[in-house]
Parts: sequence; C-alpha cells; structure tokens
Amino acid sequence: MAEEKAKETKENLENVVFVGKKGTMSYVLAVVTQINQGANEVMIKARGKAISRAVDVAEIVRNKFITEAKINDIKIATEEISTEEGNPLKVSAIEIKLVK
Repeated sequence: MAEEKAKETKENLENVVFVGKKGTMSYVLAVVTQINQGANEVMIKARGKAISRAVDVAEIVRNKFITEAKINDIKIATEEISTEEGNPLKVSAIEIKLVK
C-alpha cells in the first residue's frame, strides 16, 4: 500500500511544472516535452508574482503548440510561508491541470 502511494506521488511530481522567474518559453518547452513524452496530463503550479506567467504558459501551450490540450482543472489557494523573523507570510498559489 505504501509503495503504491509512493509510486503515485512520484508519477504526479514527474508531470508537474513549477513556474518561477525564468522566461515563459522555458516553461512552455517543459510542458510540451512532457506531453510529447506520453504524459496525458501536466500540472502547472505557481505562487505569487509567477501566477500570471503560469497562466501565460497554459495559454501558449493550448493555443500555439498542442491545440487539442484542454484545461481540466484550476485550483487557487493561499499558502503560508514562514519567514526568518518567524512571522508567517501568506502567498497566493495556482494549479492549472492541462489534459491532452
């Protein structure tokens, strides 16, 4: 049972693209590569200022590269990050699931 959960978690992490400070096309390439390697779904995740870049990545993939890809689910949340002073910092987060 534990091995199955570990396998599911590993498979899920392989299909996740964490969007950060790099250029938008770097993340588009990562998503397209995963789909071309056989992934049926890819999760695009971002926090804070990178949320708009994650939306751009999803739209570029859908409109320019893999037109049959659809947005299956979008989740938004607020995550707490502990700072050096010990005060929690609240940051917005988004998860966009693209399905081929």
